[in-house]
Amino acid sequence: MRGWSQENHHYMRCPNCGAPDSRVTDSRDTGEEIRRRRECAACGVRFTTYERIQRAALVVAKRDGRREEFDRAKLLRSIRLACVKRPLPTGALDKLVEEIDSDLQRLGRAEVPASVIGDAALRRLRQIDSVAYVRYASVYRDFDDLDGFVREIREYHSADEEEQAAASSAQLELIPNEYALPPKQRARRGRRPGITKPEIAPSDEASATSPS
Repeated sequence: MRGWSQENHHYMRCPNCGAPDSRVTDSRDTGEEIRRRRECAACGVRFTTYERIQRAALVVAKRDGRREEFDRAKLLRSIRLACVKRPLPTGALDKLVEEIDSDLQRLGRAEVPASVIGDAALRRLRQIDSVAYVRYASVYRDFDDLDGFVREIREYHSADEEEQAAASSAQLELIPNEYALPPKQRARRGRRPGITKPEIAPSDEASATSPS
């Protein structure tokens, strides 16, 4: 069949019909993984596969003292639960988890506290969706009453206002306002100005004082 060359022919079972033959129609290297679009040779269904480097196992230290291997899929599931029915772009959560995974690997440690992963997820959720952020925080920080939600929302708004103020200040420093009015000059302290009398020439003064 034309187009089904040997180099593009890979044995990857189709998720629809189970056929082992598929061809790669598109490949993209994101730097952390290779994304391949495939087309089944039997039923024509298209699906996506990912190729990632198998890194050294990372151990997560839980709050209760337990140790378990870092589970990327588990992290993605917990974040997806927080983002249910939220208007997020396709692939945004996969990218978020990929960034967290990359950050953890760059630490160069065999073991990391669970709090490091939770804080990293919160930072990124805060940037993309406020509702998902509060949902995730409620589970991660174990809110047991309404006060926890209220406190978290207040802290969120407070931090957001501080960031906006800092950004606005930086913007004003970069772009001078050419239409700004100059500041008013303050009045000097001292004697109040009096009425200045006109100067009279000596000849005029003599004629004014001499009798007519």
